[in-house]
Amino acid sequence: MAASTEDDSQTYFILGLAVGIIALVILLVVGVAIHKGGDARPAQGPFPTTVSVTSAAPVQGAPAAAVVTESVVVVVPEGASIRVEGGVVKFYFATGSADLAPGAAEALAAVIQGVGAGKKAQISGFHDATGDAAVNAELAERRAQTVREVLLGLGVPPGQVALKKPEATTGSGSNVQARRVEVTLID
Repeated sequence: MAASTEDDSQTYFILGLAVGIIALVILLVVGVAIHKGGDARPAQGPFPTTVSVTSAAPVQGAPAAAVVTESVVVVVPEGASIRVEGGVVKFYFATGSADLAPGAAEALAAVIQGVGAGKKAQISGFHDATGDAAVNAELAERRAQTVREVLLGLGVPPGQVALKKPEATTGSGSNVQARRVEVTLID
């Protein structure tokens, strides 16, 4: 009889261990699925950056010294950046994207000053050499339009902003350098 009880105990132990392992695997799979489903940032992009925006606008019913604060999550597309080189503002874009990197307003400050002094902002869009040429040309134009909308949003009059299609829309340099929009001041 003792042998039978011992065999039953081993059987229950093995059965309990198997059920425990199966439950652990199921919980692991569900946990990963929930984590991936709740992840708001793109798979290839960097971590989102939280930016605090403070406004001194009065809030109705609040004391005059009240400050309204809002948190905004900015996702910077991988490969997106802004550079100012020799008076030319260059916006670089991620593959297949027309999303700007943060800092567009700061980078365009000199352009806005130039427009205020009577010059025009000229915007040209370029693309890399990979993929379908027609799709790339459309994307280069959409990128240029995005930069135009930023300038208009910053108060530049529409008559002071010119979109110019370059003779060759395929940009020079590496693919990362080719996916760009250039903003220059013209007379």
